[in-house]
Amino acid sequence: MALIQIEHLSFSYPSSYDPIFEDVSLRLDTRWKLGFIGRNGRGKTTFFRLLRGEYEYSGSIRAPVTFDYFPYPVPDPDRPTGEVLRGVCPGADGWQLERELSLLAVRPDVLERPFGSLSNGEQTKVLLSGLFLNEGHFLLIDEPTNHLDARARAMVAAYLQKKQGFILVSHDRCFLDGCVDHILSLNRAGIEVQSGNFSSWFANFQQRQALEQAQDQRLRRDIRRLEQSARRTAVWSDRVEASKKGAADKGYVGHKAAKMMKRAKSIEARQQKAIEEKSGLLKNAETAETLRVAPLLHYADTLAAFTDVTIEYDGRTVCGPVSFAVRRGERVALDGGNGSGKSSLLKLLCGQDIPHTGLVRTAPGLVLSCVPQDAAGLAGDLADYARAHGLDESLFKAILRKMDFSRVQFEKDMASFSSGQKKKVLLAKSLCEKAHLYVWDEPLNFIDIYTRMQIEQLIGASAPAMLFVEHDAAFRRAVATQTVHL
Repeated sequence: MALIQIEHLSFSYPSSYDPIFEDVSLRLDTRWKLGFIGRNGRGKTTFFRLLRGEYEYSGSIRAPVTFDYFPYPVPDPDRPTGEVLRGVCPGADGWQLERELSLLAVRPDVLERPFGSLSNGEQTKVLLSGLFLNEGHFLLIDEPTNHLDARARAMVAAYLQKKQGFILVSHDRCFLDGCVDHILSLNRAGIEVQSGNFSSWFANFQQRQALEQAQDQRLRRDIRRLEQSARRTAVWSDRVEASKKGAADKGYVGHKAAKMMKRAKSIEARQQKAIEEKSGLLKNAETAETLRVAPLLHYADTLAAFTDVTIEYDGRTVCGPVSFAVRRGERVALDGGNGSGKSSLLKLLCGQDIPHTGLVRTAPGLVLSCVPQDAAGLAGDLADYARAHGLDESLFKAILRKMDFSRVQFEKDMASFSSGQKKKVLLAKSLCEKAHLYVWDEPLNFIDIYTRMQIEQLIGASAPAMLFVEHDAAFRRAVATQTVHL
């Protein structure tokens, strides 16, 4: 059994006083399949960089393996895919490459095609297959599912389930359940590891939080009772002291005062013990405050209707003809493989010039709120962003706070945000907007599990009309009232 040993690891960025990691100690078996979870911006990618020796830190990291990182940078995407893979895994034979690709349902002829011509999903599968062919290497896999449709996610999960020796960052609960045997959780108070998949970890986490919450409430009551008792004892002690003056039996009075003092000390000790016990509770509690949205109510029942719509690019039909409608209170999910035209249908509804045939009708005066798939271009100040989009800045920032944004983030340039934080900015913008219909394109890419649950609860409580694309199966099951298959 080979171990990755991390002892007393501490790290903070030079520009920040707040530590990202403080006195972290872990032992990880190199055969484990680890799912790595935690809130956006907590330091998952930083942890990967520390393992790879990219930053200076205090403490020690000892590993008997070489760490490989996914996604692997491809400096020249015009090169044939086979050449790219030979750079990733130089010791692998051609038949091994084809075997790994076949396990991921990728045709071997992609090896002759330029890497840049492959779809995002194909690129993900190709790079994963190559990295797993490096003997003695341990993979650090960062968000592999963001460009994969539901079918591809299930396939990659099955592929990873047969492998060993990796840490996988993912916020897709079903995906994690399908391929990991340990959970590495980045909590508020540190990192801990637990055997099992995400569902078993989350059940244990909730149970522990419920027990600690009950103990916290009990200790709060004990501390209040002890404080009241201490105040009564102090009053009695003062009275005894006052009674010494002119007392006939000063020995008796002194004995009584000593008893009062001993009792006060005992109460103080019990109170201190209760406070110490309480301080060890709920350090890792994840508070997911309720989010709210205020959808506008339209008088028409049908908000948007697609009739025999066909999307075409360069004379090639991408999808269709497709017909469906979105009515008040309905949440319609578009489902289909990568490249099946889901995003194009959303863009068409949002007013973009997408080549198509057929008819798209919207109710008179329909107000849309759109969340695009790509958040990479966000930059600048949050306050300026709110003003530019006519948002209530206080509400906008309050929603971000509920999504676990720290106040210090409000002073930073959005260009420095993590991918998940940028996506939260787009979601917060949409939640600030009063609309009849919310059009969201893969809104959960890079978004942490707790925020996903917040949004599920929000939609369940507010029941806004929605047309959306999302490959997180758990989210679709919780939210969608209708699914249109392309």
